[in-house]
Amino acid sequence: MNVGDWALLLTAATAAGWVDAVVGGGGLILIPALFLVAPQLTPQAALATNKLTAFTGTSAAVITFARRIQMNWRLLVPAGLLAAVASALGAATVSRIDKDVFIPLIMAVLVSVAVFVTIRPQLGTTLAKDPPTRRKVVAVVLLSAGLLGFYDGLFGPGTGTFLIISFATFLGTEFVRSAAMAKVINLGSNLGALVFFAATGHVLWALGLSMAVCNVIGAVTGSRMALSKGAGFVRITLLIVVIAMVIRLGWQQFG
Repeated sequence: MNVGDWALLLTAATAAGWVDAVVGGGGLILIPALFLVAPQLTPQAALATNKLTAFTGTSAAVITFARRIQMNWRLLVPAGLLAAVASALGAATVSRIDKDVFIPLIMAVLVSVAVFVTIRPQLGTTLAKDPPTRRKVVAVVLLSAGLLGFYDGLFGPGTGTFLIISFATFLGTEFVRSAAMAKVINLGSNLGALVFFAATGHVLWALGLSMAVCNVIGAVTGSRMALSKGAGFVRITLLIVVIAMVIRLGWQQFG
């Protein structure tokens, strides 16, 4: 790769880290950039290298959020481990899924998310008046970790976004707290897929670690902005990213 290629990938890695830390969806920035610079990459190599980069950025985001937001580690750690196992299973299944059916389905879900957030302006900006029971919290977090962890290993884009929406909708948590919880589970799902891809020899370590440095910078910056600017900022960013995801996936599928 020439200097211009490296500049593009490092810039994309920084932007992906920022977006991932705030609302998720950084893979839709970095994976296309990888294919643009190295079109000869297999899908598994691109996904695997993205997971290495994303894992480091998500780790930095978790540390940044944890310094400012009280976390329920007794629940989130097991949820993260569940997401790791589910993600590894998803990664093992990736070659067996018909993307021509799967991508339009994800697009439909993303459009539904955008409409849902738009018509409910209070979602994620205020705490629920009636806090959920402990049983409901455990059920929602573990179910989200299992299902979305599997999805992250299988395909990936928007995992953090779906986690944030799930927590805000079913638990009534603010977007910033939802983002912090999502990062812990997303860390587990990134690790699970990364371990599988590494074991099967698909990770481009030198490239992935180089991009990881910039991804960490973007992740720390994004998580700090989410903490300082609050739920309203996260909500607007979420809507922008969801719309961008739909456009990007639509172009990939039908363009």
